[in-house]
Amino acid sequence: MIVDAHQHFWRLDRGDYGWLTPEAGPIYRDFGPGDLRPLMDANGVGGTILVQAAPSTAETAFLLDIAAQEAFVRGVVGWVDFESPDAPAEIARLAADPKLVGLRPMIQDIVDDDWMLRPDLAPAFAAMVAQDLTFDALVFPRHLGRLETLIARHPGLRVVIDHGAKPRIAEGAFDEWAGDMTRLARETPAFCKLSGLVTEAGEEWTPGDLAPYVAHLFEVFGPDRLLWGSDWPVATLACDYGAWLATARDLVGDAAAWRTITQRTVTRAYRLR
Repeated sequence: MIVDAHQHFWRLDRGDYGWLTPEAGPIYRDFGPGDLRPLMDANGVGGTILVQAAPSTAETAFLLDIAAQEAFVRGVVGWVDFESPDAPAEIARLAADPKLVGLRPMIQDIVDDDWMLRPDLAPAFAAMVAQDLTFDALVFPRHLGRLETLIARHPGLRVVIDHGAKPRIAEGAFDEWAGDMTRLARETPAFCKLSGLVTEAGEEWTPGDLAPYVAHLFEVFGPDRLLWGSDWPVATLACDYGAWLATARDLVGDAAAWRTITQRTVTRAYRLR
């Protein structure tokens, strides 16, 4: 059974998706389980990790409610205000729900590139370790050195890098990203998601555009530390669900490696039961 390690649901009338505006075009509408389930059935996907898309604990509660009703949602990656003095208590409260498997501050939208290294955030990271939660790192390539420092400070923190750290594929930017990912893979135990690449590759992307990035991630992380994710519905800005799944499977090539990144690694990374 394939487990999709990264997908979203949202409802516009909730009003906490600051990034989601009419300019988003086809994804500026509600997306829920009824939209995803037929795509999962058509592509042999049996479970998902549902990831936050708004910086609010109210949205996290909304996602956990969905997870309580939908058996295919194996886990939820939510959000907490890491800057709040009450963050450790809030993390413990949310972690009481067994479907909460991780947290994700929206680092890509934070102006301060050093935000994750602020000393006042250390209690929140320590609380994540204490609650055995996974930290989803929504970062750009420029954040990778800082992420390595963060992991060194919190060696018990389990980390998954979202979307391969969003390499600038459309610009052909490779060498600096590749070097930073090599070092991070070598120096830390972080996992990495094979997701979100099509939306970084431009409208006229081809599998050949993605191939060197996918190959590098496999070279430095190996299948035991890679997870496949759809990034649906965001990825529909570049291709449909089945097309990305088929492209990823073809780029991976090896059937055993594909089984690993769609089954075993996601179970380990999120401590799925």
